[in-house]
Amino acid sequence: MPRGEIDEAWIEEAVRRYRRIESLQAEFDQAVSTVEVTVRSPDGLVEVVVTAGGRITDVRFLGPLHTRSPRDVAGSVQAAVTAAADAAEWAREKLHNETFAAYRPLAGA
Repeated sequence: MPRGEIDEAWIEEAVRRYRRIESLQAEFDQAVSTVEVTVRSPDGLVEVVVTAGGRITDVRFLGPLHTRSPRDVAGSVQAAVTAAADAAEWAREKLHNETFAAYRPLAGA
Protein backbone atom coordinates (compact mmCIF):
# COMPACT_ATOMS: atom_id res chain seq x y z
CA MET A 1 0.00 0.00 0.00
CA PRO A 2 1.42 3.41 -0.94
CA ARG A 3 2.44 5.68 1.90
CA GLY A 4 -0.35 7.92 3.15
CA GLU A 5 -3.21 5.63 2.11
CA ILE A 6 -5.68 4.41 4.69
CA ASP A 7 -5.94 0.67 5.17
CA GLU A 8 -9.69 0.37 5.64
CA ALA A 9 -9.55 -3.37 6.35
CA TRP A 10 -7.09 -2.74 9.19
CA ILE A 11 -9.31 0.03 10.58
CA GLU A 12 -12.41 -2.19 10.42
CA GLU A 13 -10.53 -4.97 12.21
CA ALA A 14 -9.30 -2.53 14.85
CA VAL A 15 -12.86 -1.24 15.43
CA ARG A 16 -14.20 -4.82 15.61
CA ARG A 17 -11.51 -5.76 18.14
CA TYR A 18 -12.11 -2.62 20.18
CA ARG A 19 -15.81 -3.49 20.43
CA ARG A 20 -14.91 -7.03 21.47
CA ILE A 21 -12.58 -5.71 24.17
CA GLU A 22 -15.35 -3.41 25.43
CA SER A 23 -17.69 -6.40 25.59
CA LEU A 24 -15.11 -8.50 27.43
CA GLN A 25 -14.46 -5.65 29.85
CA ALA A 26 -18.18 -5.42 30.65
CA GLU A 27 -18.26 -9.20 31.21
CA PHE A 28 -15.24 -8.94 33.48
CA ASP A 29 -16.71 -6.02 35.47
CA GLN A 30 -19.95 -7.98 35.99
CA ALA A 31 -18.08 -11.09 37.10
CA VAL A 32 -15.90 -9.11 39.52
CA SER A 33 -18.98 -7.79 41.27
CA THR A 34 -20.80 -11.13 41.46
CA VAL A 35 -18.18 -13.87 41.91
CA GLU A 36 -17.66 -14.61 45.60
CA VAL A 37 -14.91 -16.38 47.48
CA THR A 38 -15.23 -17.71 51.04
CA VAL A 39 -12.26 -17.85 53.42
CA ARG A 40 -11.76 -18.70 57.08
CA SER A 41 -9.40 -17.55 59.75
CA PRO A 42 -6.64 -20.05 60.54
CA ASP A 43 -8.37 -21.02 63.78
CA GLY A 44 -11.69 -21.60 61.98
CA LEU A 45 -13.57 -19.08 64.11
CA VAL A 46 -14.35 -16.49 61.43
CA GLU A 47 -15.62 -16.98 57.89
CA VAL A 48 -15.65 -14.09 55.42
CA VAL A 49 -17.33 -13.98 52.01
CA VAL A 50 -15.84 -11.46 49.59
CA THR A 51 -16.47 -10.57 45.96
CA ALA A 52 -13.64 -10.62 43.44
CA GLY A 53 -13.90 -6.83 43.61
CA GLY A 54 -12.98 -6.91 47.29
CA ARG A 55 -16.41 -6.14 48.79
CA ILE A 56 -17.10 -8.18 51.92
CA THR A 57 -20.63 -9.54 51.66
CA ASP A 58 -20.82 -11.66 54.80
CA VAL A 59 -18.97 -12.35 58.05
CA ARG A 60 -19.83 -15.38 60.18
CA PHE A 61 -18.58 -16.57 63.54
CA LEU A 62 -18.42 -20.34 63.46
CA GLY A 63 -17.73 -20.98 67.11
CA PRO A 64 -18.53 -19.63 70.54
CA LEU A 65 -17.11 -16.21 71.30
CA HIS A 66 -17.62 -16.26 75.07
CA THR A 67 -14.70 -18.66 75.55
CA ARG A 68 -12.25 -16.40 73.71
CA SER A 69 -10.64 -13.14 74.67
CA PRO A 70 -11.49 -9.99 72.73
CA ARG A 71 -7.87 -9.90 71.49
CA ASP A 72 -8.20 -13.47 70.11
CA VAL A 73 -11.50 -12.68 68.39
CA ALA A 74 -10.03 -9.51 66.89
CA GLY A 75 -7.02 -11.46 65.64
CA SER A 76 -9.30 -14.04 64.02
CA VAL A 77 -11.33 -11.30 62.33
CA GLN A 78 -8.19 -9.57 61.08
CA ALA A 79 -6.73 -12.83 59.75
CA ALA A 80 -9.97 -13.65 57.91
CA VAL A 81 -10.24 -10.15 56.41
CA THR A 82 -6.62 -10.29 55.27
CA ALA A 83 -7.23 -13.71 53.70
CA ALA A 84 -10.36 -12.30 52.04
CA ALA A 85 -8.36 -9.48 50.45
CA ASP A 86 -5.85 -12.01 49.11
CA ALA A 87 -8.67 -14.25 47.86
CA ALA A 88 -10.36 -11.32 46.10
CA GLU A 89 -7.11 -10.47 44.32
CA TRP A 90 -6.67 -14.13 43.30
CA ALA A 91 -10.25 -14.27 42.00
CA ARG A 92 -9.81 -11.03 39.99
CA GLU A 93 -6.63 -12.36 38.38
CA LYS A 94 -8.31 -15.68 37.59
CA LEU A 95 -11.34 -13.96 36.08
CA HIS A 96 -9.14 -11.61 34.07
CA ASN A 97 -7.10 -14.49 32.68
CA GLU A 98 -10.24 -16.46 31.80
CA THR A 99 -12.05 -13.48 30.28
CA PHE A 100 -9.19 -12.21 28.15
CA ALA A 101 -7.48 -15.55 27.39
CA ALA A 102 -8.39 -15.50 23.69
CA TYR A 103 -7.43 -11.85 23.21
CA ARG A 104 -4.24 -11.25 21.31
CA PRO A 105 -2.65 -7.94 20.33
CA LEU A 106 -3.66 -6.53 16.93
CA ALA A 107 -0.05 -6.14 15.81
CA GLY A 108 2.82 -8.49 16.58
CA ALA A 109 4.22 -6.07 19.16
